[in-house]
Amino acid sequence: MKVLYASSEAMPFMMSGGLGDVAGSLPQALRKRLIGCRVVMPLYDTIRQELKDKMKFITHISVPVAWRRQYCGIFEAKANGVIYYLLDNQYYFKRDTIYGQYDDAERFAFFSRAILEIIPYIDFKPDIIHCNDWQTALTPVYYSAMYANSPGYENIKTVFTIHNIQYQGMYGKEILEDVLGIPYDKANLLEYDGCVNFMKGAIECANKVTTVSPSYADEILDPWYSFGLDNILNERRFKLCGILNGIDTVSYDPETDKQIRANYSAGDSSGKKLDKEDLQQCMGLPVRDDVPVVGMVSRLVSHKGLDLVKEIADELLSTSEMQLVVLGSGDYEYENFFRGLAARYPDKVGIRIGFVPELARKIYAGSDMFLMPSKSEPCGLSQMVALRYGSVPIVRETGGLRDSVTDCGDGKGNGFTFKSYNAHHMLDAIRRALTVYYNGDWSALTDRALNCDFSWGRSANQYIKLYKEVLKG
Repeated sequence: MKVLYASSEAMPFMMSGGLGDVAGSLPQALRKRLIGCRVVMPLYDTIRQELKDKMKFITHISVPVAWRRQYCGIFEAKANGVIYYLLDNQYYFKRDTIYGQYDDAERFAFFSRAILEIIPYIDFKPDIIHCNDWQTALTPVYYSAMYANSPGYENIKTVFTIHNIQYQGMYGKEILEDVLGIPYDKANLLEYDGCVNFMKGAIECANKVTTVSPSYADEILDPWYSFGLDNILNERRFKLCGILNGIDTVSYDPETDKQIRANYSAGDSSGKKLDKEDLQQCMGLPVRDDVPVVGMVSRLVSHKGLDLVKEIADELLSTSEMQLVVLGSGDYEYENFFRGLAARYPDKVGIRIGFVPELARKIYAGSDMFLMPSKSEPCGLSQMVALRYGSVPIVRETGGLRDSVTDCGDGKGNGFTFKSYNAHHMLDAIRRALTVYYNGDWSALTDRALNCDFSWGRSANQYIKLYKEVLKG
């Protein structure tokens, strides 16, 4: 079985979020299970030069973009046992940022078409092209409309994964022919709710549609979560399923992580005490082993549940013996709120605005609890990383949080959960965690967290099963 994994970003070359992490990890896990998986992505100008220096030029081709043709250089690289194809066009990809450009529709239409155009030149005819998010959503559309019956393209299947349904690639209908090159007799594939919608096209044309957790697959059928796509998803729900992401357990390993003060493992977690001390020092908090540290590593935006935190923070901190450490950046409203909170409770709150990967590792390793009260969370990786480092999650039951964290109220769970998007329900979950910390067997809960397995192996096996189903038709 041959799978061409198409993504607008992938580690180690480029990552702006969870998609890059997944595209860098899942193909590795598939390769280990003897699946011929290769990755295709844009050759961004901002990729580190030392990585560019190791790339091998294969050839260049001309890719149709509506009524014109554009240069596409094909480069090959190898990382972690996986072959990557990086597609070069400086007009489209020599930019300061990888997204948010005025011509994103054209840039990623080019990329989606190029994914198909390179197949005769790379000595790798895929059985399946696995596309991800709106940036590659046109590939199943182009294949269905233009390539399915062409020599050399027969019997290729397409899978499309929704990582975040909020970003769909929506544009005016005027781009159909002049930018996308989609003839008007095929316009119905992309038209939705009065506009052109890339993601709708992929849902329509792909053989299978997946999301990054089973719960998210259910949630996006509801208008509350779907950002308007619930109608088409319910019509095509027969092709929809959810597979929970994994994490890179080699990179995220408290036993070998060089960015934390002391290493530890499920068998001997004594080093975690030193990491807690190190975290408190880094965040300017009193070094105290007798109070729990609650960590947050998050974008500071509303859908991460920060309005809930804002509502009860003073009530919680004024009545509880605990410390809160926060790392992130985002909306000024929340950045300013956490700065003010740290000023009011200097011995209880440490805040760092920005994203510092080394500090994120220290928070995972040094915190006792990890708070994620998200309004929506397609999968979430932070709660899995927290568990990997023995930090017990406190989460709202949504998306991948619900699929990876179970409440320990029955003595078997690995965290503390709350259902309703309600600040005082969250407060109750935090207080239950504090009660167990002070009066229960917290070490047993830490050990349970450290023994959780969120490696890519389980997820990769589910994808392989899905691929086999798709090939059977």
